[in-house]
Amino acid sequence: MAPHVTPSRRASSTRPLQEQARGIVEALRLREPEPRVELDHQDPFQLLVATILSAQCTDARVNKVTPELFRRWPTPRAMAAAEPEELIPVIRSAGFFNTKARSLVAASRALVERHQGEVPRSLEALSALPGVGRKTANVVLGAAYGIASGIVVDTHMARVSQRLGLTRQTDPERIERDLMALVPQESWVFFSISMVLHGRYVCTARRPACAACVLNALCPSRDRVAPPPPRRRPRGRGRG
Repeated sequence: MAPHVTPSRRASSTRPLQEQARGIVEALRLREPEPRVELDHQDPFQLLVATILSAQCTDARVNKVTPELFRRWPTPRAMAAAEPEELIPVIRSAGFFNTKARSLVAASRALVERHQGEVPRSLEALSALPGVGRKTANVVLGAAYGIASGIVVDTHMARVSQRLGLTRQTDPERIERDLMALVPQESWVFFSISMVLHGRYVCTARRPACAACVLNALCPSRDRVAPPPPRRRPRGRGRG
């Protein structure tokens, strides 16, 4: 049976990690005070659509798809009136186009039917839309409305937070719970965007740029994250 942990003992063991998290937030703010998501959008609906499309797809690819998508279906009502098959030729290069087309049309219809065509401002209402999970809802609420509903956990956030020693979890929801207990709520939106960008460009999966990292002094993994071994050149067949 697992030992019982009293609230005082739990708080005591968490305090050093909270200080670590605050230091990380401060260092990231010094580097870039106002980071922005890299999905191009003009309003909350466009961000919602772009975030749904970004599943298993790069933001750069999504940004190539959305101009034509938004030209043809610029509002929830316009997209709600479409059939998924109409969207597929436009979003095909974003991958998983059948599923994403159905989700986009169904989410648009739900916005019209339940929310008068407006993207709701609550985690519960957003998460209830077809094709919208907690991560997508957190992205939209944070980046579009500045609402700190939670912390966005994607592959970059998971990797960087684990390397920084902020969590040992691998499940996204458990990672988010750990991070929400450490990072002050007023910093959740900033932390979400900044950490994702940090993982995308600095603390990358294969070749993290530890020497250039603003979090280097705070990172317990800085001496343990080794680059992959060099690729071997194929042997020649010998000289004739």
